[in-house]
Amino acid sequence: MIFWWFLLLTSAVSWALTGFLRRYALAKNLIDIPNERSSHSVPTPRGGGVAIVVSFLAVLPILNKFDLLFTPVFLALWGAGFAVAITGFLDDHGHIAARRRLLVHFGAAVWGLYWLGGFPPLTAFGYLLDLGWLGYVCAAVYIVWLLNLYNFMDGIDGLAGIEAITVCCSGALAVWLVAPDSTAWMLPAFLATAVLGFLFWNLPPARVFMGDAGSGFLGIMLALLSVQAAWIEPRLLWVWLILLGVFIVDATVTLSRRVLRGEKFYEAHRSHAYQYASRILGAHRPVTLAVCAINVFWLMPVAILVALAKLDGIVGLMVAYFPLLLLAYRYKAGDRQAQTRQAK
Repeated sequence: MIFWWFLLLTSAVSWALTGFLRRYALAKNLIDIPNERSSHSVPTPRGGGVAIVVSFLAVLPILNKFDLLFTPVFLALWGAGFAVAITGFLDDHGHIAARRRLLVHFGAAVWGLYWLGGFPPLTAFGYLLDLGWLGYVCAAVYIVWLLNLYNFMDGIDGLAGIEAITVCCSGALAVWLVAPDSTAWMLPAFLATAVLGFLFWNLPPARVFMGDAGSGFLGIMLALLSVQAAWIEPRLLWVWLILLGVFIVDATVTLSRRVLRGEKFYEAHRSHAYQYASRILGAHRPVTLAVCAINVFWLMPVAILVALAKLDGIVGLMVAYFPLLLLAYRYKAGDRQAQTRQAK
């Protein structure tokens, strides 16, 4: 009963703090002004995602005190999350060069991996694969990529929040099914409730945006939670990759096309599939709800089959991603010329 009250309190704190941050952003003129690269048309205050950061990080020492969270995991999440959030907060208030942000991101990834014990072995077609030092490199790149793609995908009202909540709830269920005696499922559950309080203000039409502090924080938290889950059971890494499929596929296809054209991938743009879809439909809400439906009715069932060892992880990943790739191409992910023609 106390656990459920703490979940409710986390969400309430996040909700109240988001309202305060909205007023703060208005007072400090921290406003996103619409431009040709934006997907919104109304000036909107930003930085509300700090409420997610504060409410979630505040829970971690409490869980640690009551032996519901191992100290190394606490240090991994708190240290990496704080570093990324602070960098995003400063960037929201001014500008930090991309190379400096990237340096902090890799530092946070290395910190998180160190305290989590590195990258766990992978399961593939019944075999256990230990990648050794290469696994550490791949894991660091994966964490930094997920951190940044979450920032890229935070471009329309409610999308990043809905993604985090559905992924965390499904991830918590998968961990509980595989290891019911573990308390690891509590972490994604608390992260979901922290996001829920913010989402109240961010649903279409958004009254406040998440900002880099919130989106970067969510990206690295989800990445580290996936690595932690894989230490409990290796196939759970595939589960989290499946659950994050919408964001991973859209961002990766878009980035790949931009890099092949020689564009600076880190510059602002609006050539993601979700942005194209929102312009076609003329609203953010249908796209956000569609992503929610895909996560709940497609990706979660496939992920649960993998978690229960009814489906191999790689096979499940391919099955889950195939229709997402079709959607990415259908909605012109990274196809600048097609999106420019549609905008005209």
